[in-house]
Amino acid sequence: MRCLTALLAALALLLSSCGAQQAGLGESDPGILIGFSLDTLQEERWQRDRDLFVARARELGAEVIVQAASGDTFLQMSQAENMIARGVDVLVVVAHDAATMGPIVRAAREAGVKVVAYDRLITYVDLDFYLAFDHERAGAMQAEYLVGRVPRGRYVLLGGASADHSAYLLRRGVYSVLEPLKADGQIEIVLDELIPGLTPEEAEALVDRLLTGWGASDGAATDPAAEGLPPAEPPFDAVIAADDAAARGAVAALARHGLAGRVPVAGQNADLDALQRILAGTQTMTVYKPIKELAAAAAEVAVALARGGRPDAPAATSNGKHDVPTLLLEPVAVDGTNWMETVVADGFHRKEDILGIPN
Repeated sequence: MRCLTALLAALALLLSSCGAQQAGLGESDPGILIGFSLDTLQEERWQRDRDLFVARARELGAEVIVQAASGDTFLQMSQAENMIARGVDVLVVVAHDAATMGPIVRAAREAGVKVVAYDRLITYVDLDFYLAFDHERAGAMQAEYLVGRVPRGRYVLLGGASADHSAYLLRRGVYSVLEPLKADGQIEIVLDELIPGLTPEEAEALVDRLLTGWGASDGAATDPAAEGLPPAEPPFDAVIAADDAAARGAVAALARHGLAGRVPVAGQNADLDALQRILAGTQTMTVYKPIKELAAAAAEVAVALARGGRPDAPAATSNGKHDVPTLLLEPVAVDGTNWMETVVADGFHRKEDILGIPN
């Protein structure tokens, strides 16, 4: 976390310096209008990003138009066109489909609108900036954690949509850890499935399908321990889910078959219910992304760009055609041992909410 704080402090200094030359981040400028185009607001995580981004942008004197596409590529494109027509200075995009937003980016640039990719890289177009967490590192964290629990066994991978570039990076991180173990015969991947909507229902159905007939001669799911029988060997030993919503579905299926808590499950995003499952012992870990820092940095970059600045970046990322100025933030592995000093200490969740203590 100290490295993350130092990185953000450096970015803030960088942006402040840029702003001093180009109008100053601290100056009020109600003429700045930023468009924030979100893939969805159906998940807790994106609602937080929206609120934090808007709050920081307003602190810097900008106004924000927010539109969410409910996972619909064509609707997101239409909404982005609308924001460009309304005269936004900068368009910040959480892309539903990394490969189809090209026409919107080109239209924005033709209109003199700067474009920032937020959390998900947009491919094969010329972007002004890209901010995200290190998704590949997040996937490696999930795999490393579960391999520590299950160094030999059968793994289920519940991945995100192929159109989401960050899902590809997450999967690459997972495989960077699992592939050598697979090659050595230490682990077997019994299911590697992409979940386009990453809904709990889709994940639950996939895991339930693997467990159909497990421990029961008549095809009905039973808990052998409840009948005084030795625990049957489950058909897999660990689950890595692309986010906590998918982890929720996996845990629901495991619980129905009497396996909740017996099969380790890794998730991502540190959702409130995921922290509750971790404390209950049914989910093993989650990857926490300090989105307050990401949202604040994105708002600062957007305002600097709107004022004509060119904020420097610690890195560059190839999107298949261009090297995009990039800031990647470090995610954090969270389990039952460090939730207080991570998500609670950062104000991401209240201890009382995690423990279910009424106000």
